[in-house]
Amino acid sequence: MQKAERNALIATVVVIVVGALVAWAGSQGSAQVFGMPLYAVLVAGIFLIQWIVFIPAYVLQSERFFDLTGSLTYIATTLLVLALSSAAGGQSAPGVRSVLLTVLVVIWAGRLGTFLFRRVRKAGKDDRFDALKPSFLRFLNVWTIQALWITLTAAAAHIAISSTRQTSLDVFALVGFLVWAAGFAVEAVADLQKSRFNADPENKGKFIATGLWARSRHPNYFGEIVLWVGIALIALPALRGWQWVGLISPFFVTLLLTRVSGIPLLEQKADKKWGGQADYEAYKKKTPVLIPRL
Repeated sequence: MQKAERNALIATVVVIVVGALVAWAGSQGSAQVFGMPLYAVLVAGIFLIQWIVFIPAYVLQSERFFDLTGSLTYIATTLLVLALSSAAGGQSAPGVRSVLLTVLVVIWAGRLGTFLFRRVRKAGKDDRFDALKPSFLRFLNVWTIQALWITLTAAAAHIAISSTRQTSLDVFALVGFLVWAAGFAVEAVADLQKSRFNADPENKGKFIATGLWARSRHPNYFGEIVLWVGIALIALPALRGWQWVGLISPFFVTLLLTRVSGIPLLEQKADKKWGGQADYEAYKKKTPVLIPRL
């Protein structure tokens, strides 16, 4: 076994263990379904969906449905946990807080998934996967990591929805919704502005420095982080004990986008493409990496 594949195998095992630990912690105080904690069943389902879709993706050597699968998993599992938590709790209708969390997660996932799928379909492929697809273990690792990404990102919402502690709406719900709405708007507008910029033939080979992108070099990521902070605020009153692990959600998103796969990779790619150009260097100097300047 080559070193890259051995590392992929180790990483896959670590990811599964982390997912299992989060499932265990979030299941404390969870509703029961089929004699098992609903949240644990949910996390297992998230991983299972990625592995099932991985099979045809590996056979066909295609990553085209990777992002779409992630988004549909968010939508399907969030709707499912809402329905099952209501049934498991013997409620005729789910709690209002749970419904609010479900709606917000579904709206976010639907918009982002559609956007990413259209982008990949237009480009024809995602070159991030070129070196990974031929290797079974390395490609499987990517899909397993996506399962953990879904689990950790939606942890606050999913744990709150599956919790037996259903609380009425309060100031946390109101403030959380306003924060989510602000973040969602920033992310959606930033994505739209960049799509329109790239669609203009006159901008071929250029970098965007207009609209929200004049305020931040990555305004879409800023919006992403903010909206998950909003979700965590809404979920907060429904959490207790080990369920507080769900608050890892916005911290995980921030870490992922600022230190792992988001900003570092895009900054490196941009520096390689435009580094040394006077206008680009001036743009970098005056424009914050993440938090927009007022």
